[in-house]
Amino acid sequence: MVPDAIQRSLEGSGLRCTTQRYAVMAFLMDHKGHPTAAEIFKAVNRVDPRSSRATTYNNLRDLVKAGLVREVAVEGRAGRFDLEGMRHHHFICDRCGSVEDVDWYDVPKPASRSLGKRIIRECQLIFRGLCTKCARKPASR
Repeated sequence: MVPDAIQRSLEGSGLRCTTQRYAVMAFLMDHKGHPTAAEIFKAVNRVDPRSSRATTYNNLRDLVKAGLVREVAVEGRAGRFDLEGMRHHHFICDRCGSVEDVDWYDVPKPASRSLGKRIIRECQLIFRGLCTKCARKPASR
């Protein structure tokens, strides 16, 4: 995503293109992993030392709400973020907590009777287990 594309995506989602919001989006574009809010704050703060932790966290909340960023919840650990773009699922390592992208495939919709009056917005799969690095290590006692 080039600078103009970041601005267009923000404005197209009804968000102003502030310096801090732009910095968050630019960092997520360049960072191929799934950083935590704290990691994003540190990176944004290096670019713009005036940026506060609260501003970064609020921007992440707004970007998630606008559908530009996805938060991946990891039980017992800090949530991680990535750009919404190509649809994908996630794999979370039980040992090291790494979050990896997994190719997308359509998930069959559950039978409507099992949902009652619920309305599904989306469905994502999260696979859990040991990543390739941790699978090679013996279990610690």
